[in-house]
Amino acid sequence: MSATALVRDLRRELDEGGLRGSFLVRDLDTGEELGIEPELEFSTASLVKVPLAIATLERIRVGEIDGAEQVLVQPGLSDLPMHTGMSRFRHPAKVSVEDLLYLSTCLSDNTAADTLFEVTPPERVDAWLRSAGLRGITVRHKLRDLNETPADRLGPDQVHLAHSLAIGEGTAGRGHRIPQLDVTRANSGSARAFTDLLEALWRPSVIDPGIAARVRELMRSNVLRHRLAPDFTSDASTWSSKTGTLLNLRHEFGVVEHADGQAFAVSVLTESRVPAVHQPGAEALMARVARSLRDHLRAW
Repeated sequence: MSATALVRDLRRELDEGGLRGSFLVRDLDTGEELGIEPELEFSTASLVKVPLAIATLERIRVGEIDGAEQVLVQPGLSDLPMHTGMSRFRHPAKVSVEDLLYLSTCLSDNTAADTLFEVTPPERVDAWLRSAGLRGITVRHKLRDLNETPADRLGPDQVHLAHSLAIGEGTAGRGHRIPQLDVTRANSGSARAFTDLLEALWRPSVIDPGIAARVRELMRSNVLRHRLAPDFTSDASTWSSKTGTLLNLRHEFGVVEHADGQAFAVSVLTESRVPAVHQPGAEALMARVARSLRDHLRAW
């Protein structure tokens, strides 16, 4: 099957499954790539935690901050099932900056991430991306702003209403009545931008090699492995990634490294038209489409 025919068929599958997305798969050795709307921007949700980790590690490297410094973290006091780590703590705790990086990146802990944003503010992270020449990812706000959506003000039996609002209130220009979904106001990025970031981490030139190695290690230790990981993990491959979830958005970007030496960057950002919190079918469809793109590239 030609690449054109494959992309056409995958677009149809996504539409039938109620998804629209920005997909890009790139061979990190040859530069060959294949995608579906790779320039389409989305609010990035927790994907922003990877640029946050890089910018913070760079500040540690140059001596601006001490990675061993103990930071007092106030409890998150969250009972939401998707929240993890210190976001569910009931009491203040002191945690080192480097351990906050682990909690933020590997457990996707929003409280840990916002504590890091106090150390390295959003504007510093955004400035680092620009200085490294990594365009297309914009960092505007902390993670706590994501917790102030309609879903956080409705009971569990009404969350579907928040998802209906998320689905129905977007504009053709990617604006949205919910500010956290408006790419002109929220942290934002596209599959191409996140693929460029992955290439900078796995083939470091603009990122310090030691920092790149540490972030790769963090992404390899990501505990959230229900989305793309089932299609990219095996005894002969390693999957390193970061997920992001917000209302009807489901994202993941990462690198699959094969035992034969091949490595592919995979970036998937999607929005669902189905007003439901739990959508295992959407997770499986995202992974199947991403793997189909990778399989086609690998066969070239």
